[in-house]
Amino acid sequence: MTVISNSECTVEYAIDAVGLKKSYKDVIAVGGIDLHVGKGELFGIIGPDGAGKTSLIRMLATLIDPDEGEASVDGFDIRKDYRKIRSRVGYMPGKFSLYPDLSVRENLDFFASVFGTSIEQNYDMIKDIYCRLEPFADRKASKLSGGMKQKLALCCALIHAPSVLYLDEPTTGVDPSSRREFWEMLAKLQEGFGITMLASTAYMDEASRCDRVAMMDSGRFLKVGTVEEIVGSFDRTLLAVRSDEMFRLLADVRNIDEVDSCYTFGSEHHVCLKDGAGLSVSRLAGMLEKQGHSNVNVRVCEPNMEDCFMNESAKANGKR
Repeated sequence: MTVISNSECTVEYAIDAVGLKKSYKDVIAVGGIDLHVGKGELFGIIGPDGAGKTSLIRMLATLIDPDEGEASVDGFDIRKDYRKIRSRVGYMPGKFSLYPDLSVRENLDFFASVFGTSIEQNYDMIKDIYCRLEPFADRKASKLSGGMKQKLALCCALIHAPSVLYLDEPTTGVDPSSRREFWEMLAKLQEGFGITMLASTAYMDEASRCDRVAMMDSGRFLKVGTVEEIVGSFDRTLLAVRSDEMFRLLADVRNIDEVDSCYTFGSEHHVCLKDGAGLSVSRLAGMLEKQGHSNVNVRVCEPNMEDCFMNESAKANGKR
């Protein structure tokens, strides 16, 4: 396990990986990732489908072997000490993978027995989650709503009181209220039990829930840091544009020489200008009105995580 020391504190990495690589035939899923997650940290991996998030988590959970690189979890090597690691980590995959024909209680009892424990023994860790499931203890897992399935899967991942918890896109397919509730549960677990958590998600807005974030695309980390650090490093002028013809507007803005990129964000298009571009708000609005656009609105806007991801992805792929 790597340890960083200074005059104020000592930080131990619960997850310490260097140069992890994984390919499937000619497809590079993970292309040489370095990852260092401190004990008790909630670390997020943000990226689209196919970015390599699941392959990275599965390597760290000892479910697949890396082609190259080294990693340790709680000081145990992912190749040599996989049995020890599996007893110390909880894993919640993106796809619901519990037994649909077993009841809520039967699923929990089964996963507890796998780890030689019981619901009662580790009840303190799951009680805030399980109390919402308890009225449905006899209901089959297949009959639960998406939010309830999510809670059951989290309980099963925590039933043996792991020190490290892997969450692979845990909020995919659930409603916004359940998403928010789920992240609130994670925050309570982190505060109350000091669990180290590594969570992947395709939702950029969930980045603010994490202590630190890695933006991932095409098997690579584009940027790592706090949300504030990543947003603060945005190095382009960003404009928000609207008109009555949003589809045509997208193509027209992209054809302007001073524009580096333009993409849809909610009810607007976000426009990144090229370095040194002298395109003002009023000039851009005038250009678009001359092209026949009506009710044109152009304003300078503050970047968010999605803007940062688009910007860093363009850099990595040589598009700027």
